Amino acid sequence: MNEKHILGISGGRDSAALAVYMQHFHPEIEMEYFFTDTGKELPEVMSFLGKLEGFLGKPIHALNPDRDFDFWLAEYNHFLPSPRTRWCTRQLKLRPMEKWLEKDLANGTIVHSYVAIRADEPQREGHQSTHSNMHVHFPLRDAGIDRKGVIDLLERFGVGQPDYYQWRSRSGCTFCFYQQKIEWVELHDRHRDKFDEAVAYEKTAHEHGSPFTWSQGESLLEIVEPERQAQIREDYAKRLARLRSKQRRNPLAALITEDVDDVYGANQDTACDVCSR
Repeated sequence: MNEKHILGISGGRDSAALAVYMQHFHPEIEMEYFFTDTGKELPEVMSFLGKLEGFLGKPIHALNPDRDFDFWLAEYNHFLPSPRTRWCTRQLKLRPMEKWLEKDLANGTIVHSYVAIRADEPQREGHQSTHSNMHVHFPLRDAGIDRKGVIDLLERFGVGQPDYYQWRSRSGCTFCFYQQKIEWVELHDRHRDKFDEAVAYEKTAHEHGSPFTWSQGESLLEIVEPERQAQIREDYAKRLARLRSKQRRNPLAALITEDVDDVYGANQDTACDVCSR
């Protein structure tokens, strides 16, 4: 019986660590790596994928959706995707993967999909296929590898972490709606063209009657008003100082890195598994 082993790379550290883990500890498995390119990825993501591809010594197949973001935005009446209506994940990430595997599954190939869910994420389920020939595996969870273990793997093998972790807590699209407000401010400063594109989408959505903005409660232009921007930066600095203060008092509970989500106590379980791993 034919078998196929696949591992989706998001551009984040968890899926990268899983790729490193599988290559080192299970070299007998002929793995196929893939990345679903929405065309809206951060430059840091694409740079990291090139570095990871060099380490793995084999290509990471780029799956390009047959319909781009603009097409689907029009299909959804210009309503922006949101945590409650994540059509971007469905149409730009999952759909291309399912289409890629469609022929293999139809001809009886057993597809083994390896998903980067860690041991410290027992509540996460990942993408579950309903096809009987599709089997999903969670090697990091099974091996007891948590967030610290993921970072240790990447550092141990010299891969490192994507540069965007210096200012952002997730991979995925430049205008991911799960971003904290400080991340929108940083996007404005670091990738102004990407920020302006997100503003344009927000404006078009408003003109078509959409009640949503990328960031809950205010538009992107409101976020980067000088006074508001200063307020967001001040709030972030205070929260970061409090987090570091707690770490000093209890060094055993110290975090390996201080992501934006750590600072705000955000629940990463609400993120899209396909995009943020």
